[in-house]
Amino acid sequence: LMIAGALAMAASDQYRRIFGVISSGVGITVGVTLTAFTLASALGLGLALMSLSGSRLLRQIARFYVEIVRGIPILVLLFWIAFAGVPAFVAAWNLVATPLRDAGLIGELMVRDVSLLWRAVIALAIGYSAFIAEVFRAGIQSVDIGQVEAAKSLGLSRWRRFRHVVFPQAIRTILPPLGNDFVAMVKDSSLVSVLGVADITQMGKIYAAGSFRFFETYSIVAYIYLLLTVS
Repeated sequence: LMIAGALAMAASDQYRRIFGVISSGVGITVGVTLTAFTLASALGLGLALMSLSGSRLLRQIARFYVEIVRGIPILVLLFWIAFAGVPAFVAAWNLVATPLRDAGLIGELMVRDVSLLWRAVIALAIGYSAFIAEVFRAGIQSVDIGQVEAAKSLGLSRWRRFRHVVFPQAIRTILPPLGNDFVAMVKDSSLVSVLGVADITQMGKIYAAGSFRFFETYSIVAYIYLLLTVS
């Protein structure tokens, strides 16, 4: 399919022109995916450690977060973060930071100061962090308990047991499903186009609306996503 797409573009000026226009959104798509996935992985690891904590409160907080976020469609979460969550955060921030603002140390934060691109990144990071948390939790729990007990007998601290014994073994179990989540995020990054972010999908929508070349345009959009996910 990829070879056929390359041959089609080589044989058609129309396909080459469309590819040139749409490929300008590749940078945004890759940037959104990498940033959101990094944030989601960090948050997911924290949630996984909370869910395995000896504190019942931390375990319940992590479980509540994971169950709530996993039950909300990414598109709905994207809209909620962009048009409800961020304005609520800005209002809360301005309320808390009133003394600093009155002292002239900071200015008032406006909703428009948080770009739609960053709202999309935050939404993807939150949405995927719940799934990644379960990947990390399952991977950590897959390590034989005897390994942990042996590390304890050597007098290793909790952090050193995790750093040198548990995590190096867990990562072999974690990487395959984590890679699946990354590929899924590459595809779901197309949802940011609903906020007007100039990614691959948005560039395709703009070109198709102006040229009425829907078949050719969305064929190229699909081809570019295929190149990214296979790579």
